[in-house]
Amino acid sequence: MSKSLIQFIIEEQRHMGASGDFTGLLSDIISACKQIAHAVNKGDLIGVLGSAGSENVQGETQKKLDVITNDIFMQSTEWGGHLAAMASEEMDEIYPIPAKYPRGKYLLTFDPLDGSSNIDVNISVGTIFSILRCPDGVSNPTEKDFLQPGAKQVCAGYALYGPSTMLVLTTGHGVDGFTLDRDIGEFILTHPQMKIPADTSEFAINMSNRRYWEAPVQRYVEECTKGKEGGREKNFNMRWVASMVAEVHRILTRGGIFMYPFDTKDPAKAGKLRLLYEANPMSLIVEQAGGASSTGRQRILDIQPDELHQRVPVILGSKNEVDRVVGYHQGA
Repeated sequence: MSKSLIQFIIEEQRHMGASGDFTGLLSDIISACKQIAHAVNKGDLIGVLGSAGSENVQGETQKKLDVITNDIFMQSTEWGGHLAAMASEEMDEIYPIPAKYPRGKYLLTFDPLDGSSNIDVNISVGTIFSILRCPDGVSNPTEKDFLQPGAKQVCAGYALYGPSTMLVLTTGHGVDGFTLDRDIGEFILTHPQMKIPADTSEFAINMSNRRYWEAPVQRYVEECTKGKEGGREKNFNMRWVASMVAEVHRILTRGGIFMYPFDTKDPAKAGKLRLLYEANPMSLIVEQAGGASSTGRQRILDIQPDELHQRVPVILGSKNEVDRVVGYHQGA
């Protein structure tokens, strides 16, 4: 008999010694992802494509669906009594749970629609989320309570809205993938214990930024593009979707390395991707699947965050390739 995501979570809760709060919170997140999948799938049929005419805290133009999916995630998770507060890539500040709702012991961070620049051209997008414990004795969380190293995450996951809708999840005991069966409205376990091969012949990077990269990344990508003629034992293929969820899902499925490294295009920014909403949850997933994740200089899950919307370089995927890029940084 196929196992549903709810069955899986209840079993995980027993394994973790967690309370029903954890299962309840994940159930609310699942509900949000189903609603977002519906909105993404309908697209222009319900008028949700195009620009919202606003910017988020990072100065990025918001799509209508950025705003809509952020509201869906908040409304689905704020009322259940499992959260003390939440933070979103699309909101300037943290969002404490309103006084009219009971407060729980968890903190939630999320990117409601990763890769939203692709939405108008019908390319896969996704949702990324991370669950942290609210520090003991804290009933009114502030921003500093969210500034926990990624290694302290209780759970991380993403939903991929592609030809099928999938939800991929880790609670620190491996990575499992579930596919939404629209006939019954349930996520069903279809990809148990996903593993990333240690070796790969695929790399993903935005080549238009090549002139701004540091020498170690320049060296690595040049080796990949030259392949056997450049000293590597094999030829490489390049992929670039511009949706981190889609990139990581491909790596989980068949291996690869994804890089959004530090560059000098905007020296004021330490990186492109947000630590709390993108880098930390994806790094936990990748490591739990046997891969590696680094800035090039430091394991991402060890970083002590210093602000809510902090950006970091990201190099993650098949362990042997990530280790090679890290080695080039160390050698430099």
